[in-house]
Amino acid sequence: MAEARVAIVTGSARGIGAATAIRLAADGFAVAVLDLDEAACAATVDTIVAAGGRAVAVGADVADADAVAAAVDRVVAELGAPTVLVNNAGVTRDNLLFKMSELDWDTVMNVHLRGSFLMARAVQKYMVEAKYGRIVNLSSTSALGNRGQANYSTAKAGLQGFTKTLAIELGKFGVTANCIAPGFIVSDMTKATAERIGEDWDSYVSARAAQIPVARAGQVDDIAHTVSFFVSEGAGFVSGQVVYVAGGPKA
Repeated sequence: MAEARVAIVTGSARGIGAATAIRLAADGFAVAVLDLDEAACAATVDTIVAAGGRAVAVGADVADADAVAAAVDRVVAELGAPTVLVNNAGVTRDNLLFKMSELDWDTVMNVHLRGSFLMARAVQKYMVEAKYGRIVNLSSTSALGNRGQANYSTAKAGLQGFTKTLAIELGKFGVTANCIAPGFIVSDMTKATAERIGEDWDSYVSARAAQIPVARAGQVDDIAHTVSFFVSEGAGFVSGQVVYVAGGPKA
């Protein structure tokens, strides 16, 4: 039996990242569960291992070039050369423009944009050598604009341009790059948003779901399923695309 392909999923201690790591392990990948706090990755790794999969926890700040290089080296040493990368790590520092600090702006840019760039740059050589690779970047419906998220919206829109450029540059090496833009997903991040604006969580979910054509809130597994498609063998002719996984035509 051929050795399992190796996938790195950033920000996979919880939420969408954790669901994605678990799904890719179920699909047969060896998975590097990467997050800022290595200890926080334990639950995701334990879930994968308990189901018979192979995973390692890797702690790294994706915005730190040295940390990224060290993390990728560890993945290569412990699992093998990575040919799948899911750039999911993200943070929010929401505020209206006149209240937004430079730190709020820089923190969001560093994690989403610099982090995705550093991770992609670090793993692309392994993909090029293998003449096979899959990169999936996580954008958001906020890329279309969202009140109180000038930083986050800008970063998520930037990731779409980044994805399309990776697709152009890396396509001839058998590497695809695609982007997923989730709509409203039930997660720690959206719970934090509800708290920030002072809304009861259940009421917030109901109100958001009522505006979605499929009449429900998104779940982390909805995103994991879409990642699973993009990184599959069969998706080799799909590249440079942005898919809004948002429950309807109005992203």
